[in-house]
Amino acid sequence: MKYEVIIVGAGPVGLMLASELARFGVNACILERQTEPGIFSKATNLHPRSLEILEMRGLLGSFIKEGYMMPTGHFSSLPTRLDFTVLDTRSNHVLFIPQTVTERVLEEEVRSFDVPFHRGVDVVSVQQDEELVEVVAVGSQGVITFQAEYVIGADGAGSIVRKQSHIPFDGSDSTMTGALGDVTLGQPPVGNALIEFNQHGNAMIIPLPEAKYRIVVADPVCSKYPKEMPVTLEELRSSMQRICGTDFGMSDPVWMSRFGNATRIARQYRSGRVFLAGDAAHIHFPSGGQGLNVGMQEAMNLGWKLAGEIQGWAPDWLLDSYHQERHQVADSVLRNTEVQTKLIDFTPAGLELRKTIAHLLTFPEANRYLAERISALDVLYEQDPEMPTHVLNGTRLPNLDLYLANGEFTSLYSLLHTGCYICLLLEDKLPDSVEVPTSAPLRIIQATIAARRAGWEDVYAVLIRPDGHVAWALRKHSDARSELPALLQYGIQRWCSR
Repeated sequence: MKYEVIIVGAGPVGLMLASELARFGVNACILERQTEPGIFSKATNLHPRSLEILEMRGLLGSFIKEGYMMPTGHFSSLPTRLDFTVLDTRSNHVLFIPQTVTERVLEEEVRSFDVPFHRGVDVVSVQQDEELVEVVAVGSQGVITFQAEYVIGADGAGSIVRKQSHIPFDGSDSTMTGALGDVTLGQPPVGNALIEFNQHGNAMIIPLPEAKYRIVVADPVCSKYPKEMPVTLEELRSSMQRICGTDFGMSDPVWMSRFGNATRIARQYRSGRVFLAGDAAHIHFPSGGQGLNVGMQEAMNLGWKLAGEIQGWAPDWLLDSYHQERHQVADSVLRNTEVQTKLIDFTPAGLELRKTIAHLLTFPEANRYLAERISALDVLYEQDPEMPTHVLNGTRLPNLDLYLANGEFTSLYSLLHTGCYICLLLEDKLPDSVEVPTSAPLRIIQATIAARRAGWEDVYAVLIRPDGHVAWALRKHSDARSELPALLQYGIQRWCSR
């Protein structure tokens, strides 16, 4: 079987990638080891930036109706919550939604594009040459060989794609572990949720659908248990008794698991015709619930770039920018989860340090700094060195309200539903001298911004990437105003043609 792209792994990252590639008309398929979708949820939150990228593709409504919004997040379970309501986004909240539901909604979107799913196939070999990648998998029908121009490993921490591609996974092994269980509670806490942190350990209770609760504990008594050691109901009960003074009538576990603070990142996100995304590219302690989110955001970054390479409209340098942009973002996530792990300290000095930082987070500037970091709204890509510098270059854009030239009122994200570039002209129509490439997905939009915004006062034109970041912006008032049409032409050609 031959495809343009093979995606290994049908978790949220693989599904997001399949949706993005299909949106551009790329012939892609998904290979998944499991015969059926998962029934347990490792992750339970979608953060503001993930909600923004879903809104850019017209998918947000399908997720909102399946979850519920929470206005705050946390940093290492500190008592001072991170306030997302002050962030510069319409998605100024966390959406609580089990990973199983996220996968179901994304799979429905992928299947609407008729993307082939091959479930129950276990990839055992990934080999590439200059022209294609060959993937060998074993399933109920025996050995199956697939070929593609490119392969994406979205197959988790133990990624066979990463291992077969000989990409180093740099970092450190676990030095501590925690445990979780999805259980029934006979006497749930007031408000059905709880975060407790004291000298005996850290415990969280999160309500789940179908009258279940997720128990998460970091217990110093059990923190040296190896990750492979099965969690028992008695262990969870004992930990909750030590930390909270009660086990809340815990019974009937449907899933229990142990997790560690191993911290690793792939040295390259690309090796020839092979790419990595999600847990295949990085692992870390699950502090702040960032893992699934950063993976989905990687999918958003890679999809349009790979489509452009396959379809021949992307510049030669664009595909390599996936590693350049996203590796440093993931590295930043690893660093902040390591900081949060350091704060899981049950000694008197550790508890005092937590109290100090919790107090610092009552200052709005400090709180917002961490809220923007955890939510991924602070991601800033390097400016294009071939274009004039501008404060907007590389920034992520919120969903701006716009008035089109015909007076119609619309929003920026609604213009991105198809995954195209948007060249936004804020002063006049496109100069007659500017030629627009016809092969790239590019829309020229003449509009004005409905409300004044810092950094936009002097913008003549801005090229917005399919992932909602600014490729470049041009000033309307400059010493070289007569050169603006030529700069506009150069910027469009540089990003939208080979």
